[in-house]
Amino acid sequence: MRWTGEAETAGGARERGFEVDVEDRLVPGVLWLPEAGPGPRPLVLLGHGATRHKRIDYLVALGRRLARDFGFAVAAIDGPGHGDRRAPGNDDDIALFSAFLAEWSREGTTDDMVADWRATVDALRRLDEVGDGPVGYWGLSMGTIYGVPMVAADPRVRVAVFGLMGLVGPTRDRMAADAASITCPVHFVLQWDDSLIPRPESLELFDAFSSVDKRLHAHPGDHTDVPVEEIAFSARFLARHLGAHGGDGADEL
Repeated sequence: MRWTGEAETAGGARERGFEVDVEDRLVPGVLWLPEAGPGPRPLVLLGHGATRHKRIDYLVALGRRLARDFGFAVAAIDGPGHGDRRAPGNDDDIALFSAFLAEWSREGTTDDMVADWRATVDALRRLDEVGDGPVGYWGLSMGTIYGVPMVAADPRVRVAVFGLMGLVGPTRDRMAADAASITCPVHFVLQWDDSLIPRPESLELFDAFSSVDKRLHAHPGDHTDVPVEEIAFSARFLARHLGAHGGDGADEL
């Protein structure tokens, strides 16, 4: 693991970029930490949506909140073909979405992304500021496509937030099998009027999880209309199951 650039403080959290070598891939990421306090502490992984990247506004806001209010370490990495892994020429949402669909159809894409996440967790947990605390996962849309297999593959993950996805697409069967093997607490976010993911297939994915503690929050609106209060709830859901490491958020649990 290598640091990229200097650490910066904003929104009550420290932020620094990093890179991890995974087989023949260079995986760029960003880590948020509280301003003070030693590890070990919980580590939360954030998965972004299709055509987005590790520093999209909503991930930055969530990463800062989890670090500042709950004392967590928080990390996001660019998915294949996204952010700093984007191929030259994919400069608009149409080109990016086309590239995402091609990658989603590539044999091995799921296993590669699971390997990228697991190598990132290995590297971050070797840091004194992180240590070997419990791991949580948060990822909607494409973050669920790759997050469900990641959580299924890694027993260190103790709680997960998924949503804006169903049993659709080229990895549908893999996602169904992986969801069935997940038993940790799961919170699932559904947009009732989602024009990208049909409601029946979303409910089918939620039903596939084997977790005893699983819940679904549905809101009116299209794919990207997730209300801010839902993001705040999901942060508290993670903290409830991971345990706050200090900070103001400990009083909200």
